Amino acid sequence: MTHKECSQGLIHICLLSAVALTLASSASAEWKEKVLYSFQGGAEAGSVPAGGVVFDKQGNLYGVTSDGGGVYQLAPPAKQGDPWTESVLYVFQGNSKGDGATPEGGLIIDSAGNLYGTTAYGGTGNCVLLGNLVGCGTVYELSPPAQKGGQWTETILYSFPTAKQGYFPWGDLVFDGEGNLYGATVFGGSKGTACDKFYGGQCGVVFELSPAKTKGGKWTEKVLHGFAGISSGQQTGNGAEPNGGLTLDATGAIYGTTYIGGYNCPHHSNQGCGTAFKLGPPSKQGGAWTETVLYRFNGTPDGGVPSAGLVFDAKGNLYGTTLGGGGGRSGSGTVFKLTHNANGEWTERLLYSFQGQSDGAEPRAGVVFDTRGNVFGTASVGGAGQTAGGTIFELRPSGRSWSFAVLHTFMGKPDGSWPASSLILDAAGNLFGTTEGSGTGQACGNNGCGTAFEVEP
Repeated sequence: MTHKECSQGLIHICLLSAVALTLASSASAEWKEKVLYSFQGGAEAGSVPAGGVVFDKQGNLYGVTSDGGGVYQLAPPAKQGDPWTESVLYVFQGNSKGDGATPEGGLIIDSAGNLYGTTAYGGTGNCVLLGNLVGCGTVYELSPPAQKGGQWTETILYSFPTAKQGYFPWGDLVFDGEGNLYGATVFGGSKGTACDKFYGGQCGVVFELSPAKTKGGKWTEKVLHGFAGISSGQQTGNGAEPNGGLTLDATGAIYGTTYIGGYNCPHHSNQGCGTAFKLGPPSKQGGAWTETVLYRFNGTPDGGVPSAGLVFDAKGNLYGTTLGGGGGRSGSGTVFKLTHNANGEWTERLLYSFQGQSDGAEPRAGVVFDTRGNVFGTASVGGAGQTAGGTIFELRPSGRSWSFAVLHTFMGKPDGSWPASSLILDAAGNLFGTTEGSGTGQACGNNGCGTAFEVEP
């Protein structure tokens, strides 16, 4: 695809990155990685951690496992060097019990220590997959016990009743300042017909959940926007299949990405290489939210198919990753930056194109910043060595240049593999995250059950 083809029909100009990137050697940049916990599989321990982890005020880590369907806590050891301790706080019961099933997004935590997340299936909804009633997904809250050692309490805040309200919620939720929750479903809604046929063809929604006005009342959902994808015979269109991981600005506008849709490049049966979007709040109460496509990805040499959300820097620029595309070998993915001018037009700049070699490939998670403006993330596969299973990377700004370094390469058992979740930093600048594979768990076969890890300088 030529640069001219990329520009046609787009509001924003696709710019190739002319910046010189310095590829630092892994040896000079290597950080020390430690597996905090290897998941053991089964309902009592779980496997395949979905999303990353969050801290509470006491230094405990929390997350979910998609297999085994549970919420877990990892408690730090009393003595340095000892293993962390896992406790399963809750196991989802599935749609037969009106409960959620298969958590696929990470958790967020409020100031009181309550945890919030989504399940892809379950609930009381009427969604059917391959002839089976699976439910349309849920949003849940998990509240800590009043006394230490007691049971945590799960509450289903919202069960998606039909696909029209959304189907298959994905990614992390986000709070606004008034206590409303925002998230996305990959499928469902009332727009689009060409997205995944197994899920009805509709192309997903962004939703808002407002808390009950009285104690014990029900939360209320509002579909803020439904995605339509690319209409038949068109070259450009709306996004499709939003990824969750939304972010808000000071005005209450919502920013995110869609996995497909946008510019009609050869992907998903010509359904597009994805978009970055903004949803502007209505000017008056009860009005419609307004979608603006900030950028339409075009694959090669640009990035394609972003599978995670966006984050702001201190200057209002947006950063993210694409699973594929870019100028690297076999379109191994990118890290990108979106900047806007005084007219509100957004421009993309590639900060790094993965080569699919020792640097890794296919970043499936978003990026995070430290206090100095350095960017950290994971590539889900690749790295140096025959057993390499993904990398942790850092991008450092230096004027208009960014230097790239691999901080750690996952090597499989007893280490992790397949890091597919965003990282978090503690106050000391250490990084924490999860891998979906490897570790020492025996119940999941040769691929292992996944890990939670820490990396420190």
